[in-house]
Amino acid sequence: MARVQRMLDACAELLDESGYTQLSTTRIAERAGVAIGSVYQFFPDKRAITQALGLRYLDLFSVRVTDRLAEMTFAHWTEAADAVVDEYIDMHRNVPGFRSLHFGDVVDVRLLDADTDNNRVIATRLRELLTSIAGAKDDERLDRAVVVAVEAADAVLKLAFRHDPDGDATLIAEVKLMLRSYLGRHFGSE
Repeated sequence: MARVQRMLDACAELLDESGYTQLSTTRIAERAGVAIGSVYQFFPDKRAITQALGLRYLDLFSVRVTDRLAEMTFAHWTEAADAVVDEYIDMHRNVPGFRSLHFGDVVDVRLLDADTDNNRVIATRLRELLTSIAGAKDDERLDRAVVVAVEAADAVLKLAFRHDPDGDATLIAEVKLMLRSYLGRHFGSE
């Protein structure tokens, strides 16, 4: 398991340094300090390694959001939504490889699950977290609203980081405003 973690860490570092197109199993093996055969023992190709890394990021994001929401007392659901955005921003700034891979969309929009778009996978996890806090009725309408919110937030957050490695603060604020306004229809207004 330690070897696999070293390979994933090496993949993350290499993604930040040179991007997905320059990534190779040979470079990952060299950086991780393992034989190329060890890489192929666990991963058939670079796509499989990046998929595992994307899933690790999704799990990390879920844990971070869950922990943060459990630690805080919210006067209103909008604070929980802001906390979710803040965790994403923090991962983008501080988790090696995340700013390059996100949840895998730079490789394949269905990297996390062969049958489901990456943003749909994220929306499902977030809907489960937010409904447990806000008490919203979990139905088709809410499902659609969270998918739309994730897609819209993803697009604006990518824009926020396109030219600013720390993220354009005004665009990040706009994402939070957009989520508050749009999701307010489903959770109740501010």
